[in-house]
Amino acid sequence: MKAAIVHLPASLESLTIEERSEPVVEAGKVKVRWHALSLNFHDYAVAAGLMPTSEGRIPISDGAGEIVEVGSGVTEWKRGDKVMSLFFPDWQDGPPTFETTRRLGGDSTDGCAVELSVVDPSALTPMPQNYSYAEAATLPCAALTAWRALVEIGQIKAGDKVLVEGTGGVSIFALQLAKAFGATVYATSSSPAKLERLRQLGADHVIDYRVDTHWGDTVNALSNGGVDHVIDVGGAATLAQSIAAVRVDGSVVLIGILGGLQAEINLAQWMIKQQHIRPVAVGSRAMQISMVRFLEESNIKPAIDRRFPLSELAEAFRYQLSGKHFGKIVIDVAP
Repeated sequence: MKAAIVHLPASLESLTIEERSEPVVEAGKVKVRWHALSLNFHDYAVAAGLMPTSEGRIPISDGAGEIVEVGSGVTEWKRGDKVMSLFFPDWQDGPPTFETTRRLGGDSTDGCAVELSVVDPSALTPMPQNYSYAEAATLPCAALTAWRALVEIGQIKAGDKVLVEGTGGVSIFALQLAKAFGATVYATSSSPAKLERLRQLGADHVIDYRVDTHWGDTVNALSNGGVDHVIDVGGAATLAQSIAAVRVDGSVVLIGILGGLQAEINLAQWMIKQQHIRPVAVGSRAMQISMVRFLEESNIKPAIDRRFPLSELAEAFRYQLSGKHFGKIVIDVAP
């Protein structure tokens, strides 16, 4: 079988596609044939050496496939079941802890960039029944992060106002979820073409953040005093504007650090507006199962920008780094 392998020192140049022996299923485990993967920035960080990992690591946290063999003692799954991975394979339910979030797929444990894996039954959830493998592969990190931010934490409801930033996977899923719950959505981008696509997906107001450098104040004015929820993806580059955009007692959910690791906050402004700023890293298995049920009843389908074969994984990462994509980049492992 073919597998993507990270060799140290990690870089896109040392990322290889190799032949490996097919794994043997064990008691209490299941064997999965991965059909499709999707890329997150975290995956690039591992493959490019920006985050530490082990020699020989198989990357990529997000995958969708089918169960091809069930080990003795497993009752939850059967051969032919269509499944998705978990970003945190040990986080089943409840609040996150060090123990439940210590292992990350494609980082501290092998990921899905391989034709076949033997995994714990609890490290999988069902796919939405109305999704293809490629569509389902986009969900475990980006969609679940948006779901947790808006639904599990934000308790979003009809009439709420939501700001999403940029056109990455989390932001687009957040836009789609917010509209499905009846919210008004404000969206930013620096590309006129991408702004138009955000409108087509349902954004009620769009702002070019390069033209309007005080877009946080603009959103605050457009929303008559600030939005209820902000999905902040830029960290240091966007947090000040996110704080400006949100209403008194509103919520900023920090889900990205693309703009840097150190951010300055105007504490007086923050305290006067009594806002909630909370970092969020994906979610639990129970949250993912709840999200799947919701997606099966909604009309939400992921925005897939481009698909690459597994043999072109390094090139897919380079395309991801270019920032040209709108939505998710998918890797086809098996037809």
